[in-house]
Amino acid sequence: MRILVTGGAGFIGSAFIRKYIKNIEISICNIDSLTYAGNLNSLPDIENLKNYEFHQISIIDEEKIKEILYKFKPQYVLNFAAESHVDRSISNPKIFLETNVIGTYSLLSACLEYYQTLKSEQKNKFKFQHISTDEVYGDIEINAPGASEDSNYQPSSPYSASKASSDHLVNAWYRTYKLPISITNCSNNYGPFQFPEKFIPNSIISLINGEKVPIYGKGTQIRDWLYVDDHVEAIFEVLCYGDIGETFNIGGDCEMKNTDVLDSIIQHINFLKKPSEEKIQLKNCI
Repeated sequence: MRILVTGGAGFIGSAFIRKYIKNIEISICNIDSLTYAGNLNSLPDIENLKNYEFHQISIIDEEKIKEILYKFKPQYVLNFAAESHVDRSISNPKIFLETNVIGTYSLLSACLEYYQTLKSEQKNKFKFQHISTDEVYGDIEINAPGASEDSNYQPSSPYSASKASSDHLVNAWYRTYKLPISITNCSNNYGPFQFPEKFIPNSIISLINGEKVPIYGKGTQIRDWLYVDDHVEAIFEVLCYGDIGETFNIGGDCEMKNTDVLDSIIQHINFLKKPSEEKIQLKNCI
């Protein structure tokens, strides 16, 4: 099995590689532009493995992507590459449009050209899988059922709008050009090597340093939380067994307000403190 992974130095992409590079029957080519959120330290001790290679390339660079495709000859393409920080998308939306929309277009275009050169047997084994987010469905309302694969798209930030756009492009390349695709929309991930700007690691770092935790609005927004290793296992299942042309929602069945998540972190940190040490209270840290 030969898998081309885009954005493999990012949080979720690196988790996928760490888990499946251990299987000697799987060869992985990792391409990543190594922006602020890309970190090769999240892929320790694998650079010399015979079933792994890395190239510093942006998915916007269609010609270089083609070179890699024809050289590596992947059976699967997993697109993790994306700008994914909501606050950054509000202050600088252009980069989100460039990476998430134009980048996805460039990657699809390169993959379609490569796919069309394959023999029939190879075409039957090829799949382009796009990793997206549940934020394309909009906010989770209190006591409302979670989004399903048939829910309407209602993005509410430049980030979620750019991901919604990329989803539509992927579906269009399937319906118009018959490129074999699948899409996974996941809820909020957490786990090792997550970029420190994200809510959970940022909260932990702030509390350890005795600082107030930056929290959006009143912190009453509800999100479903999913451990990253569980997510990548689901991605692999969809990659191997998911029907072509389908969308798969991947959730953790763990919907919580941001303030409740923060309170859980505080309780855990307080549990680790010595009896003589001052305990942290939620009302004093936001």
